[in-house]
Amino acid sequence: MSHVSLRTFFSLTFLIFIILLTAVLTISVGSKSSEEMEEEIGNSLSNVSYQMADKLDFFMWSRYNELKLLSELNTIKDEGNLNDKRVLLNELQKNISSFSWVGITNKEGEVIVATNNMLVGNSIKERPVYLEAIKKPFVGDVHEAVLLAKLMPSPNGEPVEFVDISFPVRNQKGEFSGVLASHLSWDWSKEIHRSIIEPYKAHLKSAKRVEVFIIRSEDNRILLGPDNMIGTALPTSLTNDNSISDKNWNIRKWPDGRDYVTSYSYSDGYLNYPGLNWKIIVREPVDTAFASVEKLKSYTLTVGMIAAILFAVIGWFIAGRVANPLKEIAIAANQLKRGERTEIPYFTRIRDLNDLSLSLREMVDTIMETKSELGRMKKLALKDSLTGLPNRVALYSYIDKKLENDTNDENYFFLFMDLDGFKDINDIYGHQAGDDLLVKVADRLKASVKKGDFVARLGGDEFILIIRCETNSRIDEGIELGESIISSINSPISLGDGVEVVIRCSIGGAIWPECGIEPDEVIDLADQALYQSKDKGKNQVTFYQA
Repeated sequence: MSHVSLRTFFSLTFLIFIILLTAVLTISVGSKSSEEMEEEIGNSLSNVSYQMADKLDFFMWSRYNELKLLSELNTIKDEGNLNDKRVLLNELQKNISSFSWVGITNKEGEVIVATNNMLVGNSIKERPVYLEAIKKPFVGDVHEAVLLAKLMPSPNGEPVEFVDISFPVRNQKGEFSGVLASHLSWDWSKEIHRSIIEPYKAHLKSAKRVEVFIIRSEDNRILLGPDNMIGTALPTSLTNDNSISDKNWNIRKWPDGRDYVTSYSYSDGYLNYPGLNWKIIVREPVDTAFASVEKLKSYTLTVGMIAAILFAVIGWFIAGRVANPLKEIAIAANQLKRGERTEIPYFTRIRDLNDLSLSLREMVDTIMETKSELGRMKKLALKDSLTGLPNRVALYSYIDKKLENDTNDENYFFLFMDLDGFKDINDIYGHQAGDDLLVKVADRLKASVKKGDFVARLGGDEFILIIRCETNSRIDEGIELGESIISSINSPISLGDGVEVVIRCSIGGAIWPECGIEPDEVIDLADQALYQSKDKGKNQVTFYQA
């Protein structure tokens, strides 16, 4: 029987040990990091489905209450005044284009007045929009046009589809006198879809294959989704989300045989709007959704294998004198494997062992710092690289965490600002001077707000400030604050080499939640007010007033 030398035996043992140690550390740390990344990706898809459901309900709630308010007007209740009724309905359609058709029937179901006089004189008494609304308000799910199909043909040749909202009309005596009925064009859902999914795809290049579905609960029919799937029904096993638990997403196999990261939300109403129980499903192929996770696993494994080979070579040279130290290292490795807090032993008397123990310690630290590096990269993603201010992603994170969870009934100013004549600075002095100007403007904006207030750069020369109101005279306070910021920005700014410029700025403001519950809506109103400032001569502040 042949025997191997002690050095060879120790070298082989050392090689196995190093591979084992590297595998344990790589798998444990890499697996944890991968799980966290997958959870973050899944949660981002859940957030998309939640936003879609929320905006669908908010849109329908708005239309529902607009029609409810209209049904309670004396002009509508009065059984005469057909011309006044027609003016009201046409004005509603003119201002809210989603109302494809609005009409009023008599109590027998005959249309007596309608937008653009469409269907006047026709009976809709057999249609759910009339029958269901005789006693109480009615909201009807997506359906193809019947009477309006020929009068309102689709420009692309596809079937015209509507969502119905109708209210009973009662005269001044409280007696039923007819129905106020409406058809909402289903195209508005596509606009909501674009407003959510396009910014998401623009932010994450890996999200280009994300798809959103709106599913009718009663028959699992796809109301909105990829063109080749609209109108088809998904299997119950896929739309049943009982296995999703509390994280609202999972990996599911779809009818095409592929695995997708799939998230679910429900459109179940908002305030007094009852909702239509649509299911909102967002999916993304697993191979694209978790591409970054697989890359991390591959990188971690490669680093681990390189480390294993490196230390195996070292082991060959020190094997003759490291039997006992190796035993201590093996004990420490097993403790790490069991999840215990320990360190690789540190040896000082033998130079080779000293180098080995130090290297092992550094390897453990490097792998353990992988998670910390991921956290640091996440923080960098929330900052504007030029000014150091929070960016657009950080803005919505602030809104989600600060404003939408605010329980103190506070009011906040949303100030939307851009620089007047910034392009001229770039053209005259160059882009470097323009960048220096933006940095100094950002510094002045940060100096203009108090601790707890928020300043972000949205891109280019656009900035947004969110500042807590401190008085009940909110408009006056907001204008005074805006003028103070304008005064600060207007002070001369040195760009170096003896160049000194004076930059102007325009500000538009809106107050949350006074001007709207949704922060996105308030930002849009502040943007509108900004353009009013520019129209009035620039370098001034204008507030949107509801």
